[in-house]
Amino acid sequence: MKHSKGWGAVLIVMLLLILDQALKIWIKTHMQLHESIEITPWFYLYFTENPGMAFGIEVIGKLFLSVFRIIAVGFVGYYLYTIVKKQYSFGFIACVSLIFAGAIGNIIDSVFYGVFFTHSYGQVAAFLPEGGGYASWLHGKVVDMFYFPLIQTDLPNWVPIWGGEEFIFFRPIFNLADSAICVGVFALFLFYRRTLLESLTKEEKKVDATV
Repeated sequence: MKHSKGWGAVLIVMLLLILDQALKIWIKTHMQLHESIEITPWFYLYFTENPGMAFGIEVIGKLFLSVFRIIAVGFVGYYLYTIVKKQYSFGFIACVSLIFAGAIGNIIDSVFYGVFFTHSYGQVAAFLPEGGGYASWLHGKVVDMFYFPLIQTDLPNWVPIWGGEEFIFFRPIFNLADSAICVGVFALFLFYRRTLLESLTKEEKKVDATV
């Protein structure tokens, strides 16, 4: 059972990484920046690049962010290894696997894409260009493409401050890796909050005992 849970976690991580990177590479090599493809009136593939955190949040420098992501994913990977080894429920393991896979997916962009691709401004990016990519190692931008403008309207003029302006819900543009992280975190707190707190408490006591 322990081995099957471990292989299940590996399968989740590998499948998500393959799908995430395949979609990002296709977007990068077939679309120009800010180009969009309408799938339905409320769902677009809209190519944008995110130099910061998930959903376009930018708060700290790119190099620091990339290094922080690598360190953080190392901790998540170790935690995933420990819960598989201790034979936690597969649902709990699957949630952590989703978070781990999503974090790795965005790290790949940050670490490699700046070197492996040319820029996408006004052109379709080239893969492994002879003259080098658009940035150095650890300075790549994360490719985002899922856009769900579920509601698009103009706010009534009587609305304070924003009256008459365009209103779009849901505005953030994200990728499969972001989705995996959000689903994993949401499921953890919805179904496995007690298990998560107990496991983290055990790990904390274990660390204190070795100090």
